[in-house]
Amino acid sequence: MNHPSAEKRVRQTKKRTLQNKVKSSKTRSAVKELRTAISEKNKEKAVTLFPKVQGLLSKLAKSGVIKAKTASRVSSRLATQVNAI
Repeated sequence: MNHPSAEKRVRQTKKRTLQNKVKSSKTRSAVKELRTAISEKNKEKAVTLFPKVQGLLSKLAKSGVIKAKTASRVSSRLATQVNAI
């Protein structure tokens, strides 16, 4: 690469990719923890975890890591499962 702007774009892309991986990994772990609480029929733990998971999903959607409708769908399905306990 000869252009400084191209080199800068590569640096920015690497940094953003790493940040996105960290955010999505954190969110996946939180969703997994919530699903575990749901499968164990632990209502109080699920109720406390759900707003946290919902916030993480919203942040991912807002920053463009996942699509807004994907975040909405996952959140809705988790809400239904939490309410069913």
